[in-house]
Amino acid sequence: MSTKVKFLKDKTSFSKALRIRINDYFINNEIKKTGNRKLAIKATILIFILLINYVLLVFIQHHWTISVILCIIMGVNLAAIGFNIMHDAGHNTFSDNRKVNSVLSYSLNLLGGNIYLWKLKHNIAHHTYTNIDGEDHDIEIKFMRIHHDQPIKKHHRFQHLYFIFLYSISYLAWIFYQDYEKLLRGRLGQNSINISIPFREKVIFWISKAVHMFVFVILPIFYVGLIPTLVGLLIASIVCGICLATIFQLAHVVSKTEFKTIENFRVEDEWMVHQLQSTSNFATRNKFLTWILGGLNFQVEHHLFPKISHIHYPDINRIVKTTCREFNISYHEYPTFWSAFNSHFKVIKSMRK
Repeated sequence: MSTKVKFLKDKTSFSKALRIRINDYFINNEIKKTGNRKLAIKATILIFILLINYVLLVFIQHHWTISVILCIIMGVNLAAIGFNIMHDAGHNTFSDNRKVNSVLSYSLNLLGGNIYLWKLKHNIAHHTYTNIDGEDHDIEIKFMRIHHDQPIKKHHRFQHLYFIFLYSISYLAWIFYQDYEKLLRGRLGQNSINISIPFREKVIFWISKAVHMFVFVILPIFYVGLIPTLVGLLIASIVCGICLATIFQLAHVVSKTEFKTIENFRVEDEWMVHQLQSTSNFATRNKFLTWILGGLNFQVEHHLFPKISHIHYPDINRIVKTTCREFNISYHEYPTFWSAFNSHFKVIKSMRK
């Protein structure tokens, strides 16, 4: 993670005008920027589904076809908890109570990840230096070339054929390998500087990893056996991995977004303009996707205002679009999930050589 890369200070009144309009929206409507009753209800529903699903899978015997369906549902459920609960809480936007945010953000640890490492990688590196090679570690994908500054390797010629496989194992790789790699080597990425992890967070890391292993591996093995547990874990993890990886990629790795080459540690745009250049929305009229994805199909609004809960993205979306039009600044959006996915596929194919 670097602190050397700098953005231009606001050279236009765009950023100032947009911030004022967004603040006025919340002031005039007398609402908080954090989550509301709708988010609390959604979180309760998602947690309840996880608990019921877990009980059905571990403590009640089913025909294998029913178990497979339940594992698929669990994979989607795990991703949805990440999108809706952990993500907002990790940005301190779930609640205006910081303790509530802190507690709920550790839902990532329960699901096998680590919130401390995630915040360093996501909140700081990704949100600050979006799509900048060497700074945004979310575009450092092993066996894939995403940015034109990344070196070309022989296997990249086939990445448009195997990228879905990599996405499918991404969740397993994250919780069972990459977290440990980051902790033990003390770096977020291949070329990033060393990070200092507090002793308290190291203790939480090992305890939460052990709790996750017990809940999702050891206990199920005891009740349903080794093979069913491993197969079920694989199915749920594949579904979860595809959901997580795909949604991120459709927000940043598509034809409309930019991947800049940085010279002399300087970005020749102000930060808000850079976020608009490197981020795209998709399927914003699909209410079901908006609900289950935690508003991450409104990725532009999220990157411009990461301290605002996703509950408000559909409303502030209109303000952002209007302001962009007034200042003649491009706003990227795909009308459907599949149009964005098709664009993502084209980028992967173009980056193979």
